[in-house]
Amino acid sequence: MSIDFTPDPRLYPFQSRWFDSSRGRVHYIDEGAGPPLVLWHGNPTWSFLYRNIVLGLRDRFRCIAPDYLGFGLSDRPAGFGYTIEEHAGVLGEFVDHLELENYLTMGQDWGGPISMAVATERAERVRGVILGNTWFWPADVFTTKVFSRVMSSPPLQYAILRRNFFVERLIPAGTQRRPSDAVMEHYRAVQPSPEARRGVAEMPKQILAAEPLLARLARDVPAKLGAKPALFVWGMKDFAFRPGPTLPRMRATFPDHVLVELPNAKHFIQEDAPEEIAEAIVERFG
Repeated sequence: MSIDFTPDPRLYPFQSRWFDSSRGRVHYIDEGAGPPLVLWHGNPTWSFLYRNIVLGLRDRFRCIAPDYLGFGLSDRPAGFGYTIEEHAGVLGEFVDHLELENYLTMGQDWGGPISMAVATERAERVRGVILGNTWFWPADVFTTKVFSRVMSSPPLQYAILRRNFFVERLIPAGTQRRPSDAVMEHYRAVQPSPEARRGVAEMPKQILAAEPLLARLARDVPAKLGAKPALFVWGMKDFAFRPGPTLPRMRATFPDHVLVELPNAKHFIQEDAPEEIAEAIVERFG
């Protein structure tokens, strides 16, 4: 199925572009000129999440932001399982299609593992790594494992599929100030039905189910990308990726790193601190 929604050009003043992958049609934006920067979203968001960062950077960078299959304006193809392995395969095709060289990669939430899975396969083409409120190793925090099990349970799967629980509850809970009605509508409108939300419902299961891929990344990211210059932009009030358990491992993986703490930002750092993130990227890589 395809999504019938036209974003408000006042909020999302970008040209929609499309890539026909082997599994379905991927929507993306490609704005500005300069060094390429690929922006990877998480759950239950889409390229819209990065709108203010793109506006802040497109005079200096070529900002590329895809919507994964099952998210945003991309297709919900029959027969697609929405596993992280499948997403990484499709998005690897996407990066190859654009023939990106010397690119910067930024991932948050599931955008971390997905971006790292794509980048470890193309390490010679990656210029630098930007990560915020994410991870790339098998779940090792008790609360994360519990979150995955609870969100995979029948009552919560019902809430995600039927009541759009991730959009209606977790976006407001994961932002410092509740987003405006217009912004919330842009997250809501691209997940209009249970059928459209299958990708959103699968991702919390994948925290545990994607362990083979995450174990691979735990080995490959340090080995293949660990020498790259890195930037960490971290929402210090995030309930999901608390700085204490997560940042030491990030810092150990990428010795050549800069850490920018976002003291008031929660999980959705792109909503809470877009100007600070754009400024940090310019300072580190501009």
